[in-house]
Amino acid sequence: MPEVTLALVGAGQRGMTYARHAVASGAGRVTAVAEPDPARRAAAVAEFGVAPGRAYPGWAELAAAGRTADAAIVATQDRQHRDPAVRLADLGHHLLLEKPMATNEAEAVDIAEAAERNGILLAVCHVLRYTPYTEALKRVVDEGRIGRLISVEHLEPVGWWHQAHSFVRGNWRRQDTSAPMLLTKSCHDVDWLMHLFGRAPARVASFGSLSHFRAADRPAGAAACCVDCPVEQSCAYSAKRLYLDCLGDPGRESWPLSVVTDARDEAGVLQALRTGPYGRCVYDCDNDVVDHQVVSMEFADGATCSFTMSAFTPMDHRKTRLMGTTGFVEGDGSTLRIVDFLTGREQVLDPLTGAGPSAGDGHGGGDEALTDAFLTAVATGDRDLLHTDAARSLASHRVVWAAERARTTGTVVTLQG
Repeated sequence: MPEVTLALVGAGQRGMTYARHAVASGAGRVTAVAEPDPARRAAAVAEFGVAPGRAYPGWAELAAAGRTADAAIVATQDRQHRDPAVRLADLGHHLLLEKPMATNEAEAVDIAEAAERNGILLAVCHVLRYTPYTEALKRVVDEGRIGRLISVEHLEPVGWWHQAHSFVRGNWRRQDTSAPMLLTKSCHDVDWLMHLFGRAPARVASFGSLSHFRAADRPAGAAACCVDCPVEQSCAYSAKRLYLDCLGDPGRESWPLSVVTDARDEAGVLQALRTGPYGRCVYDCDNDVVDHQVVSMEFADGATCSFTMSAFTPMDHRKTRLMGTTGFVEGDGSTLRIVDFLTGREQVLDPLTGAGPSAGDGHGGGDEALTDAFLTAVATGDRDLLHTDAARSLASHRVVWAAERARTTGTVVTLQG
């Protein structure tokens, strides 16, 4: 199979994850990098051996050079997906596009249309579709082992510290600079549920709010920065505890600590917390995204699905119950318990994911499997290797936007068929 050349657009944590998987597999080679941060750009160039003339301060400069690779990994910030994706598609690059596809429907449509008119492969990084666990569960449903799917309960346990890291102190804390949390975090889950059902819902309702990480819940005497806070030791969301405990753990140093600082000693971490956003009191930030949300979906045949996203959990694999006419499945992200109503027999399947649920763990093997599928599809031209395409990704994003309309207006939203 021929090696696929890659342009890396955005050398942050997600972009580097996909690029590293591509290079480690031997199926991909990074030949160009576009990254506005000079340190990150230099590090990526050095790691992948990119020629100095192929290092650019931004996607526009890369695009001005013409088609620099077979495909591009677009992993810019969420609000910066549309322009590089459309321009690079028009130049003929196949696209591995970090989720969400875009932060509004018009820009997502632009991206989907660009992929269609240029005949390129577009894989939005719905990594949950590609895990061994998902593939095993999808087979159970598609083979009819539980009959007709009638109802699903699904939980995304975001994790208390992950919420504080990414959605209170971090880049995804505000809707006006990023997007609603249902889009930035849980478009994964809405897409995954549609994958299991094999179709989009007909009606959507949703409820949720920012209930805890706000000034009204600030403990008496709390300081604006955890490093200087007299009540920090009694706070579940202490930045000192979270980030200092990462030291010495290679996985946690890779994420989340690398987002905070390059330092790997106590003094360096504390200095980063004093001077940067990740040391802020979680009750004294400018965040406005929800910390819990419920989405209810009804399908045209009467089947129903409830999805809960909550910050107030350990960070763990998703939990799912599938209820069919002749059977039941309960999954914890690692194993599947299947009950047959006819015989009463139970079976436990262990797809052996070999990885944890977080971005630092590779999303249960999904990051690597998606990267491999994309590279093989580009190399062979076999579109069927990808579990989703531009149209299906756009459809699942539209369900997210419908759910947000339902939440903010207090209505049930009917989706167009």
